[in-house]
Order: sequence, then C-alpha cells, then structure tokens
Amino acid sequence: MANAIIMPRQGQSVESCIFTDWYKQVGDEIKQGDILFAYETDKASFEQEAEEDGILLATFCEAGDEIPVLHNIGVLGQAGEDISAFQAEGRDESMEESTTAEENPEVEANEPVQVVLKEAVNGDKVKISPRAKKLAEAEVVPFEKIEGSGPQGRIIVRDIEAYLASVPKITPLAKEVIKEEGLQVVEQGSGLDGMVRATDLSTNPVYSNDFEVKKLSNIRRLIAKAMHASLQNSAQLTHHLGADARRLLELRKLVKATEGAPNITINDMVCFAVIRALKLFPDANAHFMGDSVKYFNKVHLGLAVDTDRGLMVPAIKNADDLSIAGLSSQFKEVAESCRKGNIDPELLSSEAASFTVSNLGNYGVEMFTPVINLPQVAILGVNTIVPRPADLGGGAYGFVPYMGLSLTYDHQALDGGLATRFLKQIAIEIENLSIDF
Repeated sequence: MANAIIMPRQGQSVESCIFTDWYKQVGDEIKQGDILFAYETDKASFEQEAEEDGILLATFCEAGDEIPVLHNIGVLGQAGEDISAFQAEGRDESMEESTTAEENPEVEANEPVQVVLKEAVNGDKVKISPRAKKLAEAEVVPFEKIEGSGPQGRIIVRDIEAYLASVPKITPLAKEVIKEEGLQVVEQGSGLDGMVRATDLSTNPVYSNDFEVKKLSNIRRLIAKAMHASLQNSAQLTHHLGADARRLLELRKLVKATEGAPNITINDMVCFAVIRALKLFPDANAHFMGDSVKYFNKVHLGLAVDTDRGLMVPAIKNADDLSIAGLSSQFKEVAESCRKGNIDPELLSSEAASFTVSNLGNYGVEMFTPVINLPQVAILGVNTIVPRPADLGGGAYGFVPYMGLSLTYDHQALDGGLATRFLKQIAIEIENLSIDF
C-alpha cells in the first residue's frame, strides 16, 4: 500500500524546513534504511532514512523549497499503485491553479486569482494566477503587458509560456541583473539566436562583467528573515558602557597558572557575571509576548556561536545552577555540536533562551549593535578590551583595560532607566567577579 513521505519535525518549535536534495529518483527501488532525502532548518542539516521498502512513486518538492513540517513531499509504494490522492495532498494549493482552467479557459474554475496592484496598459488591474505570476517573475516576463486568455481575461501559465516562446532567451546572469536593478528586458541580445546577456542590458560598464550575482544560501535566507522580523516587530535601541577588565584579566592569569584548572575563558567569566546580574534584574530575563511578558525563574542563557553554516545561538538551560567550570564545559559542548551540525534544534529556538550574549571581542570589535532574538527582551554584545585613561587614585592617572558592553533592549518591555541600571550591574559583576574552580 502506498504511503506518504512527510517532512519530519525537528523539535516543537520548528515549523518548516528547507528541502535540499533527493538521493533517489522516481522509479527507484528503496530499501528500509536507505538515505532518501536531505533537508535543513535554519541551524542544522539532516538526512532522512526510508522507513519501509518500496518504489519511489512521486516527489512533490525540489531543492530550495521551504516545506512545512509533517507536509507530504512524496509517495513510497509499489509499482502501478494509484497516487492521485497523494498528489492532491502534496500540492501547495495556494501556488497552483485549476487544471480545468488551463485546459479550457472558458470554464469558470474555483482557482485562486491574484490581482496585481499595478496598472495595466488598458488601465485595469492585472489579473494573474499565482502559478503564472511565479513563472513570470522567475523568467522576468513583463506580464502586465500580456493579454490573458483565462476566465475574465486572467493571465494563466500558457500565456506566459507563449510569450517566452516569442522572445529571445535570457541568460541566468542577465535575469538576476534585471531583477536586482529593475531593468527593462531588451528585445534582442548579442548572444546565440539573439540570447540576451548581462552585457546587453546597459552601455554603462557597471552592468558589465565586473560583478557576480549569487543566490543567498538557504540558511542565510532564513537568518535574514528572522533578523528583519526582529527589527520590524520590536522597538530596539542600544546602550553602550565600559567595564574595568582588570579583575577578569587577573582571574584569567590565575586560571592559566593553576595546574589542573579547567580552561575558563574571559567569555565564560563575562557570561557568569551576566547570570548574576540577571538574577538581580528579572525584568531582563524575560520574553515579550505582545500584550504580556513571560518572566523566567531560571536563567536559560543563549550564546552566539559562529560556524561555517552561519550564526547559531544554542541555549544553556538552567545556567544559573552551574558553577563557572560547569558553565564553561556546557559552552564548549554546545559550540562543538553547532559546528558539527548535530545540535538539538530545540536548543536553537529563540524561545529556548531567556537572554542572549554575543561576544565579538576576539575579532577586535570595539562597539556594535546586536539584534534581539525575539521574543527575548534584550541581548548583550561583548566587545574587545581596550586601554582607556582612568583615575588610579591619589592624583595619579593611567591607562586601564576596559571591556565594551552593548545592551540592545526592546523598549516595549523595558524602560531606559531599568535597562541602564541592568547594564551597570553587569559591569559591577564583571569588576568584582570571584570564582571557584
């Protein structure tokens, strides 16, 4: 009996995944345990094994598609089985149009119709089916100038295909340049059979061969979406403050000089100090929910980790229960899992952490504005240590090492005065830190 192949769910917070590759083709014989396909979340990659024997009868997605979890992406069964029911289930109906309308445009079909808010040549709004619009945008077709053959003059897929058949082809690079720069498609190109190339789009050298257009990676696209959503849906501002780093540097020397001591880093110490400050300022250890605020009794600390796949922010649950040695060990463990790509997706959810620390000190950054991981209400940016003039007492002045701290907070959840006092408390904890190891 044929069964649906579904997009797995990696944790309760993961709602969709990016499909990356089919390892088998339609018609291939599949054995239980065979690697069937690959997919990824915004933080990790996975390979899915077949759960039973059978023939791969159909696939409903391709590389780069964003698929909701538990959604049907293919069919596994026996040769000759009817898969029509699965095809209807696997199709994203919001992006499809009625077959009846395609075959007979005179039929009034109950298909989705997209009305494009752009004036057509005749002054009417452009009516175009979602599939036709998707094809037009992919092939940079000026669909607003096309006369539709569908019901009520709607532009359908075959109208776009007919247009493409009547004009010269366009190279992939030229398509990207047209999209990026908003250029008009030229009617005749300099390529074979009139193919339009990037160099045909303008006499300006900027459109020549001195640039390269690359698609965003799937992970970069998802990160970009999350960061944009964060700035769009919160009132973010950043306060900057310096903390005397002499105590941290003394403790670091002590750790390195103590035989058998764990490798506790400056970052470990800063995070340990942040946890202590959060216990005194519970308003910063919270999630803003729109019309309410979720305050956490425990500190679930998120730490930004730079990996080859992109920035990941795993959470250390109940970090306030850990000694500094335990915290350091946990940081190293989750960072390594992130770099290997086998971190638990639940720990990467922005909901998993109650507060996040992002440390760019190792890169020499002296000041930056970190972006909040919603729904968290704040994030701390840790900067490099630089010497600053300071009063040493007794009328003496000298240079003292200072660590820059940048606190970005959501003004919807925190007042500026409270945020400033919290940031100052972090500095106090750093300047007076004591540790046991």
